[in-house]
Amino acid sequence: MTDNTPTPKPGPRPGPRPGGMPRRPAAAGTPAPAPVVPRKTDPTKWGRVDDDGAVWVRTGDGERQVGSWQAGTPEEGLAHYGARYDDLATEIELLEARIQSHPEEAATVRSSAEELKAQLPEAAVVGDLEALDKRLAVVLTHADEAGEKAKADKAQRRAAAIEKKEKLAAEAEDIAENSEDWKVAGDRIRTILDEWKQIRGIDRKTDDQLWKRYSRARDSFNRRRGSHFAELDRNRASARAAKEALIEEAEALQHSTDWGGTAAAYRDLMSRWKEAGRAPREIDDKLWKRFKGAQDTFFAARNAVNAERDKEFEANAEAKEALLAEYDDRIRPDKDLEHARSELRKLQERWEEIGYVPRGRVREFEDKIGALERRVSEAADSQWRRTDPEAQARVKQFADRAADFEAKAAEFEAAGKAKKAEDARAQAAQWREWADAAERALEEM
Repeated sequence: MTDNTPTPKPGPRPGPRPGGMPRRPAAAGTPAPAPVVPRKTDPTKWGRVDDDGAVWVRTGDGERQVGSWQAGTPEEGLAHYGARYDDLATEIELLEARIQSHPEEAATVRSSAEELKAQLPEAAVVGDLEALDKRLAVVLTHADEAGEKAKADKAQRRAAAIEKKEKLAAEAEDIAENSEDWKVAGDRIRTILDEWKQIRGIDRKTDDQLWKRYSRARDSFNRRRGSHFAELDRNRASARAAKEALIEEAEALQHSTDWGGTAAAYRDLMSRWKEAGRAPREIDDKLWKRFKGAQDTFFAARNAVNAERDKEFEANAEAKEALLAEYDDRIRPDKDLEHARSELRKLQERWEEIGYVPRGRVREFEDKIGALERRVSEAADSQWRRTDPEAQARVKQFADRAADFEAKAAEFEAAGKAKKAEDARAQAAQWREWADAAERALEEM
């Protein structure tokens, strides 16, 4: 090289440069790769600059010229191409770190590694190119493994996501078909949609099919709920019309003085009111107030009349109390049954002549006269049982059997048959006991 030859200036560095690969931000929850510290390669071990300024690198296949250097000393030239080597090594280190921290990016890493590996035979760098080639081969292997794992993980996540949406779709279908708790079911249908939106990782075709299931179920539920409330509205409208008609009947009867017949009519109206169902909420209470108001008007009037009558009947109650006191000692069937019967008939005749007592005391006086009537009837029944021919015959039959066995016992005793005599006496005693018990029963009646 002569002195008048222009000194070449370093051009663009051939080969890959640090940062030449696109970098994606770390995925959420995935640790970022550790920073790569650039190395410092000793280029003198791997290359030289000859006297003409040619830069050479040594490889397993021999020396290869990678460039020329005219801008400074040979040492500076080697340092320049060694720095290029360090840049290339840094690129590879970034790929190594990336495949470890982001295995889901295996395809991108593989593509970059393949590109770098293809450039190595012509890379304008000085350094251990065989080492870089081996490292890139490892990166490619790891990328393949990570790619398969990422693919399997993706398939697993897809399967899990499909399972979740299938369960949600099935739940929505069950709600659509069976649920009648409209508020709770409606809230759950909406919640299912919120959960649905959070599930990712399903292919479009499958996701669309699952969405159609949920959407059909939601629409079916909404139609069924709408139909229910429409029917409810129709029923409430019908109930309103029915109750308004019942109110007209009730109001027409509210001033009636046919106390018994009208009270029965109001009981029938109440049964029909319950059967009519509920009118719309905002007016049902108003309808009830009108209906009950008519009832209250009638029953208040009836109660007022009854209260006035009860005042009149108090005198009858006092008269019947005196009558009971008068006849209590006269009706003594234990002393004279026929006399007791006669006095009871007199009491009953006078009782009817007195008339009604207050409604609230009717049962009281029925029980009091009933006690006297039972006193007489029970005494009559007892007397009849004591004189019952069949009962008397039973007592005599038992006594006769006892006497028969006593006679047999005496005969056996006379014949020297002690054992038979003993047995006969035992049977005689049993029959005698039965006869005595029957006789006592008659006496106690």
